[in-house]
Amino acid sequence: MIHLGFVASNYDSAMFIRKSVVGHIVVLLYVDDMIVTGDDEDDIANLKQQLHSLFEMKDLGYLRYFLGIEVAYSPEGYILSQSKYISEVISRAGLTDDRIMDSPIEVNHRLSSTDGELLSDVTRYREVVGSLVYLMVTCPNITYVVHVVSQFASASRTTHWTVVLRILRYLRGTVHHGLLLSSTSDLVPTGYFDAGWAGDPTDRKSTTGYCIFLGNSLVAWKSTKQSIVSRSSAEVEYRAMATTTVELI
Repeated sequence: MIHLGFVASNYDSAMFIRKSVVGHIVVLLYVDDMIVTGDDEDDIANLKQQLHSLFEMKDLGYLRYFLGIEVAYSPEGYILSQSKYISEVISRAGLTDDRIMDSPIEVNHRLSSTDGELLSDVTRYREVVGSLVYLMVTCPNITYVVHVVSQFASASRTTHWTVVLRILRYLRGTVHHGLLLSSTSDLVPTGYFDAGWAGDPTDRKSTTGYCIFLGNSLVAWKSTKQSIVSRSSAEVEYRAMATTTVELI
């Protein structure tokens, strides 16, 4: 890609950008798959010819499916979802009932590292939680609870597995939901944040949560523990604000 005039992105080593007279071309690589996009259609066509001359490859047309992410088009923009992947994760977890939950976790529910019995086999727990982490790509509504259950991957208990199953039942009810990346809104970035003071009963650390919009499109989000124990709710909020500001910039 460097030989073809592309520059590697500072944010993703698998993303390459090339500037043209009209605009830019962006290429995202994963093993032997790639996504090509940009605002210079002539240069994109030229890139395809260059790649065809170097490699044996196939043009699959407009993006529909990539690494478990489904892409749909509408007059409002692009819709990203993972309905097929959700069904595969539910099957992998061995969830056979048809129950649906209206939330991924109960309000004010706190998980402990000592409640419940240790799971005899933690492999399935780790596999399912790892899949849930990938589902956060298009499901920001499970970010917090996945952050919580992932902390118990090394010593998983029955209470933790119960919450994981609740997440899956919630996803079953929202399987056709997705993210809309608007094609009509402005490109002004906006960030929102919140924080929970000393919410973890084990280490008393606080949690930062933020989401960042580009116009009307949600483009970044995260829920994570703060690195140190804060002594006041005001300190927690300032740390959350600082983290969100860094990401926004």
